[in-house]
Amino acid sequence: MVERFFFMPDMKKFHLSNQSEPISFLSGPPSSGKTSLLFQFAFNFAAEGKGVVILCNRRKLETNPPFLSQGVDPSSEIFQRIQIKYVDDDEGIKNYFAAFHLHDTFPVLVIIDDFVDFFDERNCQERYNSPRGRDLAMVRVLALCRNAIYHANKRGPCELQLSDTHKGDSPRLLYIYKRWVSCIYTIKEGDGSGLFILRKSYSGAVNEEQKRSAKYSVTLQHLVLEGLVEEVEY
Repeated sequence: MVERFFFMPDMKKFHLSNQSEPISFLSGPPSSGKTSLLFQFAFNFAAEGKGVVILCNRRKLETNPPFLSQGVDPSSEIFQRIQIKYVDDDEGIKNYFAAFHLHDTFPVLVIIDDFVDFFDERNCQERYNSPRGRDLAMVRVLALCRNAIYHANKRGPCELQLSDTHKGDSPRLLYIYKRWVSCIYTIKEGDGSGLFILRKSYSGAVNEEQKRSAKYSVTLQHLVLEGLVEEVEY
């Protein structure tokens, strides 16, 4: 559900940690507020008293910090439940998930922002001696991530949220993601300046609930939900 990416006064009624989306993927064009959506998503989970881990590149985060939703207190103690771990490449992701089973308690949510950017194409091609080296590296890491998340779910709810930036009409490397993720959220530019539309574009669920799309903007350094629309098709 798209509501999970926004701050809503009655968010507690959704019980995010009980939602069945073990691995999901968010993709949007540059400067669409993707990282802001992810941090709001993390805040919503942490607000339920759960631990959250965000894996990201330090330079990127410091260069383009996320904007909070209106109504979120930057000094809230909820942020203490969100742990940011900086990684530089796919080896950093592998190291984190290789030791995931050793945790005494698992986070309820793990976010990897700009997932594809951690895979340097030339290094991956040299490592696997193949022009499709990056694809192979991604598949191996996704398999490791899925095993870790499924293991954690034996003891309690645990989700993985991936993200990427696309410049065309659809996410890049979609053929890879559809094999490994349970649902895909995509962002498209709306009909107004600075307006974006977020919708769930793919779900592996058999009985999918009525779809909603969310219209939002990033205005005056805030993530603003402009409205929710039922069953919007493009």
